[in-house]
Amino acid sequence: MKIFEIFSKKNRILLKAMVSTDFKLRYQQSILGYVWSVLKPLMLFAIMYMVFVRFLKFGADVPHFAVALLLGIILWNFFNETTTGGMTSIVGHGDLLRKIHFSKYVVVIASSMSALINFSINFVVVVIFALVNGVQPSWSNLLIIPLVLELYILALGIAFFLSAAYVNLRDLSPIWEVLMQAGFYATPIIYPISMIASKAGDYGPILAKWDLILNPIAQIVQDARHVLIDPANPTIWQWESNILLAGWPVLFSIIIFIGGLYYFTIKSKHFAELV
Repeated sequence: MKIFEIFSKKNRILLKAMVSTDFKLRYQQSILGYVWSVLKPLMLFAIMYMVFVRFLKFGADVPHFAVALLLGIILWNFFNETTTGGMTSIVGHGDLLRKIHFSKYVVVIASSMSALINFSINFVVVVIFALVNGVQPSWSNLLIIPLVLELYILALGIAFFLSAAYVNLRDLSPIWEVLMQAGFYATPIIYPISMIASKAGDYGPILAKWDLILNPIAQIVQDARHVLIDPANPTIWQWESNILLAGWPVLFSIIIFIGGLYYFTIKSKHFAELV
């Protein structure tokens, strides 16, 4: 596929410049500047923690649930930032597309790399918070790397699709915003997956298992909590013995990436004419 053109010297230079410029402009004329990349998820965490953990007692029986909540929030924010930023990236760089010939993939990937930088900064905060809360580090923590890669592939695939569709359909932005809000509450982030298993009667464990199978982000968040915070956090691999069902979220993420890339490739031929 033409995406491999991104590894050419010209595209690598352009990608580096776009990532640097985007990250600098994001907090331009802001008093706190880059500090907001950490403050925003922390402020959201503080609100969620007070409402759902302190008052509603979500995750009261889950060790280190405050750390699990913060981890879930930054993983979701990474997904949200990658898809939302990627959606408007092509339209936002219309002038560049009309003036310079380069691989259009660079624009979407540059947007996703900015989100990845933010995630990396926030992840350091999570690690510090986890250590302060008594979470014991282990070699299994390194399994977070393939999980982040899975999330990135899923988010980038969706970003490719959204950015191509947004060129013709500007109503996609508010629609996606609503879907993201619904997805946040449908994913076990502010509540543990064990709450679904225990609160839904006899069907609770079944509902919890299928939530992890059908929702790749739920699987990623839960697996991340398992490898980083507490092995007692159940994962899809513990609830489902069928390897095809257990591995479906990973396969689904790959399918979404390939499908989004293919759709983007077809539509990218006419971007310069439409933006």
